[in-house]
Amino acid sequence: MPEIVNLPRRGFMGVVAATLAAAQFGGAQTARAQTSQPHATPLPSPRPGTHTSFAPIKQIKAGVLNVGYAEAGPTNGPVALLLHGWPYDIYSFVDVAPLLAARGYRVIIPYLRGYGSTSFLSSDTMRNGQPSAIAADMIALLDALGIQNAVVAGFDWGARTADIMAALWPD
Repeated sequence: MPEIVNLPRRGFMGVVAATLAAAQFGGAQTARAQTSQPHATPLPSPRPGTHTSFAPIKQIKAGVLNVGYAEAGPTNGPVALLLHGWPYDIYSFVDVAPLLAARGYRVIIPYLRGYGSTSFLSSDTMRNGQPSAIAADMIALLDALGIQNAVVAGFDWGARTADIMAALWPD
């Protein structure tokens, strides 16, 4: 005997299930970004092309890498670690870094593994482009620089790396 499927009823039950699932989140609140300065005025929008370079690139041994990075702002300010995506590099932040530095942030913008002057310390080190490996690289960089806390931001692969850092090393 063929089974008779009541499509309108099935669709209605799907809507009911989705509504019940959504109701579970009724008490959830929207996350809101906060600045480290409670009543700071908003940053002006960056003007593309205003800045075209960084100070000379610095190098530091961190974990399995010799990391190349740009730095701006006061050395004693709160740290902002900016992570580029693929196929871009640190120059994605060339107009943003001066704005953060002007607000007192120590801005660190590393070349991720495979980019710029960042290189492996040993030719025997296994090459790995997984976001978790890049997150471990960034933790090693912060450790090498003696940084305990940082605001981490990124886009594309950099955003994935920031997410992994927050999940695995929330401190």
